Amino acid sequence: MNTSFSWIKDYVPELNVTAQEYMDAMTLSGTKCEGYKAFDANLDKIIVGKINKIEKHPDADKLVVCQVQIDEEGTEVQIVTGAPNVKEQDKVPVVLDGGRVDGTHAEGAKEGGIKIKKGKLRGVESFGMMCSIEELGSDTNMYPDASSDGIYILSDNPEFKDALIGSDAIELLGLHDVSFEYEVTSNRVDCFAMTGIAREVAATFDLELKLPEVKETGNDEDVNDYISVEVKDQDLCPRYTARVVKDIKIAPSPQWMQRRLASVGIRPINNLVDITNFVMEEYGQPMHAYDLDTIADRKIVVKRAENGEKFVTLDGIEHDLDDSMLMICDGEKSIGIAGIMGGENSMITDNVKTMLFEAATFDGTNIRRTGKKLGMRTDAQAKFEKGLDPNNAIEAMNRACQLIEELGAGTVVGGVSDFYPVKKEGIDVEFNADKINALLGTDIPEEQQIKYLEKLDLVVKDGKVHVPTFRQDLLRLCDIAEEVARFYGYDKIPMTLPKGAATAGGLSENMILEQIAADTCVSYGFCEAMTFSFESPKVYDKLMLKSDDPMRESIRISNPLGEDYSVMRRSAVGGMLTSLATNINRRNKDVRLFELANVYIPHALPLTERPEERMQLTMGMYGEGDFYTLKGVTDEVIKALGLKGKCVYNNDCTLDYLHPGRKANVYYKDEFVAYVGEVHPMVLKNFEIDERVYIAMVDITAVQKLLETEDTIRYEGIPKFPASTRDISMVMNKTITAGEVEQIIIKNGGKNLVNVELFDVFESEKVLGAGFKSLAYNLKFMASDRTLTDEEVNASMDKILKGIEQIGVTLRK
Repeated sequence: MNTSFSWIKDYVPELNVTAQEYMDAMTLSGTKCEGYKAFDANLDKIIVGKINKIEKHPDADKLVVCQVQIDEEGTEVQIVTGAPNVKEQDKVPVVLDGGRVDGTHAEGAKEGGIKIKKGKLRGVESFGMMCSIEELGSDTNMYPDASSDGIYILSDNPEFKDALIGSDAIELLGLHDVSFEYEVTSNRVDCFAMTGIAREVAATFDLELKLPEVKETGNDEDVNDYISVEVKDQDLCPRYTARVVKDIKIAPSPQWMQRRLASVGIRPINNLVDITNFVMEEYGQPMHAYDLDTIADRKIVVKRAENGEKFVTLDGIEHDLDDSMLMICDGEKSIGIAGIMGGENSMITDNVKTMLFEAATFDGTNIRRTGKKLGMRTDAQAKFEKGLDPNNAIEAMNRACQLIEELGAGTVVGGVSDFYPVKKEGIDVEFNADKINALLGTDIPEEQQIKYLEKLDLVVKDGKVHVPTFRQDLLRLCDIAEEVARFYGYDKIPMTLPKGAATAGGLSENMILEQIAADTCVSYGFCEAMTFSFESPKVYDKLMLKSDDPMRESIRISNPLGEDYSVMRRSAVGGMLTSLATNINRRNKDVRLFELANVYIPHALPLTERPEERMQLTMGMYGEGDFYTLKGVTDEVIKALGLKGKCVYNNDCTLDYLHPGRKANVYYKDEFVAYVGEVHPMVLKNFEIDERVYIAMVDITAVQKLLETEDTIRYEGIPKFPASTRDISMVMNKTITAGEVEQIIIKNGGKNLVNVELFDVFESEKVLGAGFKSLAYNLKFMASDRTLTDEEVNASMDKILKGIEQIGVTLRK
């Protein structure tokens, strides 16, 4: 954002500081000023002169000798020039002997400028120089009436022809000015306008702000007789205003407007274009003008484009559109890309008779995306992207129409077509002077705080600050405190130590469970591994998953780093096997790894809501140890996590990447909590592993839910009464699992059965017969209030024997 000193002083006329003082003060008050450029830094002793007489140079065909009057008393100096466009009675800018210009006509500006001294040109003395616009540090873009190949003839401009001879030419041309460049954050949309910066200036220097007085304009006609407006996509266009101007008279804009635009780097063109640019800079509201005679059915329709639609913009470039882009249309066709650029089919030409003025508010995100898709970037687009205040649109519209009338550019038709179904209102934010002082570490009186806020048009009443809609950055008390601090002065705030009560740190329940699981794994010789949450879909083939396996329904990354990281994992097994394979390749022996990792389970694909994230503990090992080793670690992890009851192992595990005869699901109170198994040999081959590998997974999320239903742990003293033990050896078919036998023993053993331990497994075709095995258990019975009798223990044993007989198990004899 750039502003000029002269333009700011239009709104803050009492401002009287140097450029450096201005920059420093504005930066300290929060409107960071990056730097400034004085247009007259290299201009000195340049006045308005009048050419009284021109003679040919005696020794040069392309030079002439001019007698130039340099004051009203008639004093003349002789100047030799080669400019082809000078004539007698012309008024021109003249730099006197010892003066300075910014550069040369041919090469432009020079660092530090060029000092002009009297001298001789081909033997004829010259006591100064008549200047072109380039020598004054500008160009014909900013001064359209200046000659492109000669001296700037001031008297050719009606506004300069009566300039006093000897007066300051730099003042006449508006070059005693300074341009300031600001770094404005995107949440300060109001500071992308001259009026917004001026409000900050007035508050910073505690001066009166005088914004332009916008008067009602328009004749007795009704604009609705000329144009109608329909907005079909209200989410992308919350406000659209339109006014009509007839009897258009295109002409150059006045010098004051040209100088204001030129001071911020905008090239003056004509009165209509200059007015829209002027209002955009003044109010931060882009505007657009259409030739009303080119608008079919005298109707404006704001709607999305059609897929595949083609549109030619003002710059003559054809664009391919899609239905995400908002367009301004008439009754038959598109006439503009909303918020970016108008169309060639409705452009203003020198033959325009009636004009439609547009000032609207569009969705900033949609404008940015549209511009990016089309490869376009305009000044209007840059402002719309920030999210403009819809209440500012009508102010800018009325200001533009006022300027139309003041400059005689046309006749404004009465009324306005204003689509604004939901008016945006300001908000009320808490105001508490004590809290603000506590936050800032200051002791600013409440009256002074209110004064700072009122300078910014923030009204304080009944403990609330009413924030107008143009301040979209003020949402809470800390924002109000920042406004107070800015204008009190950050440099005045004393240094203080932070205040606050000490708080005890701690871990969440989830973190505690994860820490317990990790500590338990480490105690059994496991090292923690970490793998990527993203993986390749090819891992499912390596794990030999069926084509319809739910694990293949993974979330795809929209912008992956590559195919190897293109989906979010449903299981950490792929990463674990890859890590184990790496250790085998590096000849590490007896490796045990674990990983605590989230897996991502979509509710539906494509995603309609956030996926479920489940924390899982995955363990993998090879070398020393076997299936039962990992089963024991899994048991210990589950117990350490807080599930003190008995886990049941079931051979109903259907995971394809595990060995079909060496895998089991783990249940606790009929809820799945884990699985354990040996990895399938074909899967090991896919991962280039030549060792037996065992994998287990504990679902931490499932364990956490079960913990919510667990009884509170009760601590009991050491038993006072002795226990009774019984050993039992049974013969059964090999298809019967130890887990099934244990369930029947526990079910029928009664409340005095406190422990069941398998201590022997025996198989022999000679002794037991083909297809049979023997399991031997040690059973421990105990009561807390007495010593159990043999009769009580034998009764429990009889129930156990009857229970196991029902599944074909007999006592070994």
